Amino acid sequence: MFRPYALLTRRRLLQLGAGALAGGAGLVGYALGVEPHWVEVVRRPLPVEHLPAALEGQLLVQLSDLHIGAQVADDFLLGAFARARALEPALVVVTGDFMTCRGDEELPHALRVLEELPRGRLGTLAVPGNHDYGMSASMRRVADRLGAGLAGLGVRLLRNERATVAGLTFVGLDDLWARRFRPRQALAGLRADEPRVALCHNPDAADERGWGDYRGWVLCGHTHGGQCKPPLLTPPCLPVRNKRYVAGEVDLGDGRRLYINRALGHLLRARFNARPEITAFTLTRG
Repeated sequence: MFRPYALLTRRRLLQLGAGALAGGAGLVGYALGVEPHWVEVVRRPLPVEHLPAALEGQLLVQLSDLHIGAQVADDFLLGAFARARALEPALVVVTGDFMTCRGDEELPHALRVLEELPRGRLGTLAVPGNHDYGMSASMRRVADRLGAGLAGLGVRLLRNERATVAGLTFVGLDDLWARRFRPRQALAGLRADEPRVALCHNPDAADERGWGDYRGWVLCGHTHGGQCKPPLLTPPCLPVRNKRYVAGEVDLGDGRRLYINRALGHLLRARFNARPEITAFTLTRG
């Protein structure tokens, strides 16, 4: 027996299926072809206790996880560097993972690209990430050579040490996965009234012992914002133990606040709801 409603139902199902396929293909195309190169400049205040008056209102730009290498196009990074440079920052910090390599085979290439890294008018500082120790995060010579190369470009790589620029102290922590994270060493002798900002690649390091009575900001990277993040849900692939540490500001409740940059580069060129980020902080007195 002929049933017109059954035919209409099958047609409707076919239409819905075709629409779903088209929508899925569009999402995949967006995640692979659009968002990985759609950089967002995130502007926000960075209140620092005892900040010198001369730094009030000055701009601090954070870049992270450049991943210079085969997976990230040089032209993309150079374009992002140009955008950051146009902000005319007083200070620039880079929170690790300058390159992606098995050993040090990408180092000459990375240093050529980093010649165009934006510099802060007052200073440019950085910390290493796990990939800056090679793919196994265990090759100290790779990070040593990177640090020497960066120094030649006017960028100071801090490895469990401090540097003071225009009255603001930067505490640079070495990488957690490389097993070189030494907060007690980096913080030894830090005065309670000293204006400070900590730089640390992996936000999981905030849960490790050794921070003592440090209070203030800890600027991080590493997570890439999860790269592909379903709305309102935790990203399925997040390279941290503490799943709170995705992106943006996290109040640790003990006087420390994390800021987790979503990264510029990638290991796999796919992003959804986690655009690559340049963070432009306006320094204010906390």
